[in-house]
Amino acid sequence: MFLNSQNIALLGLGKENLAFLAWLIKHNYQGKITVCDQRKEAQLTELIQEYPPLKKYLPRLNWRCGQEFNQNLEDFEVLFRSPGWPISCPGIQKALNKGVLLSSAMEYFFAACPSKNTIGVTGSKGKGTTASIIAAILKKAGKKVFLGGNIGIAPFSFFDKIKKSDWVVMELSSFQLEDLSFGPRYAIITNIFKEHLSPADPLNPNYHHSYSAYWQAKLKIAKHPENKLLVANHNLQAKLEKEKLAGKIIYFEASELTSRLQGIYNQENIGAAVALSRFLKIPAPIYKAAIKTFKNLKHRLEFVGTKNGVKYFDNSFSTTPESTALDLISFTEQIILIAGGADKGANFKPLAKLIAKKVKALILLQGAATPRLLADVKKAGFKEKNIRVANNMAEAVNEARKNSVAGDVILLSTACASFGIFKNYKERGNQFKYYAKK
Repeated sequence: MFLNSQNIALLGLGKENLAFLAWLIKHNYQGKITVCDQRKEAQLTELIQEYPPLKKYLPRLNWRCGQEFNQNLEDFEVLFRSPGWPISCPGIQKALNKGVLLSSAMEYFFAACPSKNTIGVTGSKGKGTTASIIAAILKKAGKKVFLGGNIGIAPFSFFDKIKKSDWVVMELSSFQLEDLSFGPRYAIITNIFKEHLSPADPLNPNYHHSYSAYWQAKLKIAKHPENKLLVANHNLQAKLEKEKLAGKIIYFEASELTSRLQGIYNQENIGAAVALSRFLKIPAPIYKAAIKTFKNLKHRLEFVGTKNGVKYFDNSFSTTPESTALDLISFTEQIILIAGGADKGANFKPLAKLIAKKVKALILLQGAATPRLLADVKKAGFKEKNIRVANNMAEAVNEARKNSVAGDVILLSTACASFGIFKNYKERGNQFKYYAKK
């Protein structure tokens, strides 16, 4: 299909397009490949040197880097966009007006996947955990399963291993979904909060210009002819009744099954996995056994340990006020909360009221959103004497520890993006765990 073209461009050389490039070379694609990326060519060639099969192909690659990275994109027949590259980019829009096709490695994956047993999971929060639970259930049922996508595993890193009878579970972000014409046979939407409505990551400047645009991007997971089923949070029923989808819709609620997962919202993630399992006719003893032994993913309300009677939890993945609010209501203990960071245009007022009710002490990390969160917390009546501002994670954990006694919970759940002090949420969470254990 897209690869009948003889002149393609890879827009951004992130993990997804890097694996796709390696796959193209392995399969002897003979057309012209141009890498368009705002980084310098030397940085990109150094990146490719780490992949021996790609290293040999370097002389055949073409480059459009630096200030020219998004210029004259109409020169190509197909553009394979990285998720972080905005569709609204003037270069893309000009190319589309000239008849150039816009695709992505993810779209091509779904179009060409050897198996039709494909499951896609999206949502503002919970999609990684839900996708992982589903993969665990399918493995318990004796299926061969591939798990990938936004969870950090590029689909073309395992594409050639997939057989017709295998199952593929993909965690999908709104940025991976927003321009898909092909997609998974079975889809799940865990929930929807206001998210990604302003640019926060300097390396991935993509964002949605409205909540409506964000919702429509998420909906692309089921808004294509291949979809047979959408499993959706019951809270989305009113929104979905206004949409026309090709497949069946079933709704899930929080499950009461026993699990090792911390957090009330994880019961909803389990509920989504159970709803799909029942539709796929997986026996209850199998999915119950898989759920019973499943652990929280890293940085997703992960239990770090207990020190001097104080429990430490890492939810560095919590980058919205809504998800932090759900964390707060998941504990009955006194909470010392570490929050704050980069600004994603979120509304902190409802969270601030909950912080005033549930939090014993608040430690704020420096960031563009932190002054807004601080102002809202003060307006909600939280006492200023119980607020500290930290310049780094070492300071934050030290301040949290000073304010804690045995029986308390120290919770990293920032309600904000990580960029600024930290490279990403993983670095932020890893630092928290390091200082918590130190």
